Amino acid sequence: MANEKKISPQKAEEQKAYNEYVKEVTPTHSLPKNMAKAFLTGGLICVVGQGILQYCDSLGLDKDTAGSWCSLILVLLSVIFTGLNLYPKLATFGGAGALVPITGFANSVSAPCIEFKKEGQVFGIGCKIFTIAGPVILYGIFSSWALGLIYWAGKMLGLF
Repeated sequence: MANEKKISPQKAEEQKAYNEYVKEVTPTHSLPKNMAKAFLTGGLICVVGQGILQYCDSLGLDKDTAGSWCSLILVLLSVIFTGLNLYPKLATFGGAGALVPITGFANSVSAPCIEFKKEGQVFGIGCKIFTIAGPVILYGIFSSWALGLIYWAGKMLGLF
């Protein structure tokens, strides 16, 4: 008990004031509200995608071609909205609802291009384009390879 440090009343008062300040400035989030906004945002993106698919279907395109056009147009819209600084606002509002679909991936690739274009084509855009999306691509490719290897080994052993 002799090694315990005693806190002076002044220090205790400062610590209490600091804790109150931290509690005051720390933002509070409502999980149900954030989930509803993410659901609404992701649902809206899906509705736009479904509208594109329906339009392509009305043009007589097969499912694969319509799906390709849908992906292409959603990526294009995402890049345009990123360039107009609208997609970051959508992502702030919708959270994962805006960041998970293909539009979020397009935003993560195009945003560094816009941010670093002043550094030039090679050292700006070329070096920074995959700053955010690079790990996603790397781990996606690696996990696909690992799962393919497991599947191949399972097939060779007669497990699948």
